[in-house]
Amino acid sequence: MTTASADDVRSAVEHLGRWASGLRWADVPAGARDRLGLVLLDVIGVGVLGARQDAQRRLVEAWSPPEGPAPLFGAGRTTTVDAAAWLGATALVRLELDEGHKFAKGHPAAHGFPAVLALAAERGATGADTAAALLVAYEVAARFGRATRLRPGSHPHGNWGVAGAAAGCARLLGLGPEATAAAIDTGGGLPVAGHFDSALDGNPVRDAWVGAANVSGLAAARMALAGIARTTGTAAGSLGTLLGELDPALLDEALGQRWDVEHGYVKRHASCSFTHAAVDAALELRAGVEIDLIEHVLVETHSLASGLDRTVWDSALGAMFSLPFTVATALRHGSLDPSALTESALADPGTAALAARVEVAAAPDLDARLPAERPARVTVRWAGREAVVETPNPVGDVAHRPFTADALQTLLADLLDDRDLVERIRRVCDALPGLDDVGPALRGLATL
Repeated sequence: MTTASADDVRSAVEHLGRWASGLRWADVPAGARDRLGLVLLDVIGVGVLGARQDAQRRLVEAWSPPEGPAPLFGAGRTTTVDAAAWLGATALVRLELDEGHKFAKGHPAAHGFPAVLALAAERGATGADTAAALLVAYEVAARFGRATRLRPGSHPHGNWGVAGAAAGCARLLGLGPEATAAAIDTGGGLPVAGHFDSALDGNPVRDAWVGAANVSGLAAARMALAGIARTTGTAAGSLGTLLGELDPALLDEALGQRWDVEHGYVKRHASCSFTHAAVDAALELRAGVEIDLIEHVLVETHSLASGLDRTVWDSALGAMFSLPFTVATALRHGSLDPSALTESALADPGTAALAARVEVAAAPDLDARLPAERPARVTVRWAGREAVVETPNPVGDVAHRPFTADALQTLLADLLDDRDLVERIRRVCDALPGLDDVGPALRGLATL
């Protein structure tokens, strides 16, 4: 990756600003439109599930958000735009079930959708403008994710995604090309420098980073609306020097031709995506293995995931970032949903005993397949026997058994234990692009 110059970054951001401000929903290809609808269904459904968690309820209560026009999906209230953006984002990522993107190396939607939806509800935006703004948020965030190589030990929450939130909010505010570019540039100068160990340690500050990204995106767009934001290529210094490296050529690569929203993944396990291929392999192995006789489990994976090797955990978040926990849970129980993250499940001595026999290793042959694949190979040994399963990508990746909207609806209905509720969410998502005012429909989802 090349070292970015501020001039090169500024030029790419100006291109992004022209594209984002001029995007019209009617001009978006059908494939990208359909995929955005699926991502929106995932964002709202997973956000409702996150809002139901005790920790999220306590956060909302402690926040004591004032009444306002923006919905807190599933929380039973509406509030101000900024509070909805922050609290909605933390609910979305609380269970590690939010949609992601392997080429961006993180979660484009989570970094901007809560802010855009909150702002759209406040402004009474049309569905076409809201859908275009959501797509802009995703595409800009994904390109900043592709272009950024964070320093080792950095977590991708709250840094490169801010530019996407800023772009989506700017599009919704109707800013012109120069102002939109200034918003994106400002977002590039508002990153969080979070360490990956915070997630491994189970520190929920990791969730707050995404809340901060959404609110920072709002702030950047408002600065541009006020006419005080400037386009100076500031991400060359923030993302490209302080936090890592930035390749400006990737910021606007294939803009309007490649739709990154079509290249993401949907999660079916409540854990870090780096664990999913191994969990899928463990589930495939489970039927032919005598679980109580397992002597050793070898999880071979790529270098991005090999650091998730802790065999002890003291929180749900820490467990979600442990390959030994996630693989042991999958082998013992046949699933990895929020029920695996309860206090009693986390303290299960049987899971702990099996996790202690899980070895995690980086495999050069699997590493060589990045970034197109995120593979894992799991070997289970028991009673003198051995079984091996290798998976190229997690189930739900667009390259490996991708979810259709119907399949995602079924998954969400199972997670929420309410098919009618998910059907209601889907009706809103399907209808949204055609609405004259998205506010009433979005606020209606606050009471789910």
